[in-house]
Amino acid sequence: MHIRGDHAELVVGGRLDVRSAADARTALHAAVDSGRGDLVLDLTELDSWDATGLGVIMGAHRRAGRVNRRLVLRGVPPQMQRLLVATRLHRILAIEGGIEAETLPRV
Repeated sequence: MHIRGDHAELVVGGRLDVRSAADARTALHAAVDSGRGDLVLDLTELDSWDATGLGVIMGAHRRAGRVNRRLVLRGVPPQMQRLLVATRLHRILAIEGGIEAETLPRV
């Protein structure tokens, strides 16, 4: 897993899972705490995430809300879009361009 960027936009790549969760949490919390306005997470380079990785994103979402910021997901891969729809988290998280459940490819 790699994260690069600043307090306004981060690019997350690789695998966001139990092995990378602690590092990802630290990077996301630092970005949330050091900026203002929206924090964009660009996920176009993300290969996969597991429940722990999704928990890290939800934790960053809650932390951002506590400091009057908004976490915005950009470039969510289709497989991960399906998971957000299945868990109904697409209704809670800000997703650039939104997710239309009806247009997602079936697997």
